[in-house]
Amino acid sequence: MYKVSRPIRLMLPLVFLLMFFYRPAKAQRAESFTIESYYRVKWGYADEFIRLWKTNHYPLLKKAQEKGDVISIKAETPRFHSGEETRWDFRVTVVFKNVATAFDENLVTPYKKQLFTDLDALGKSEQHRFELLLAHWDVETAEQSL
Repeated sequence: MYKVSRPIRLMLPLVFLLMFFYRPAKAQRAESFTIESYYRVKWGYADEFIRLWKTNHYPLLKKAQEKGDVISIKAETPRFHSGEETRWDFRVTVVFKNVATAFDENLVTPYKKQLFTDLDALGKSEQHRFELLLAHWDVETAEQSL
């Protein structure tokens, strides 16, 4: 029978724990789920739309990020203009911890009462933000290895 030395015997549980809990960054990233949201706004109202998004929706996403349900949030505007058929005014990329979290309709609901004292005013402001939209679409993206 093979005999294992005492130091190795003591290290075996640690090795098994590391194997169980350690996951390379690539594996963790594979579980995440990325959505890019594009917004096309009525001409001349992009700044107002973005201001309302930053005031109303961004704080909710930040709370979800603090909780760990959102990994990252990135907002962008185009540098140059394009034709009407391909135009977008605002893009938000959110990386969620997993697909279930990405499609949780109530993800930010608990934070609304924490962050906003007047939920009716929030609702009216959000309604106005969406009235400024001409189009909105979401795209699931996946990182590719090169």
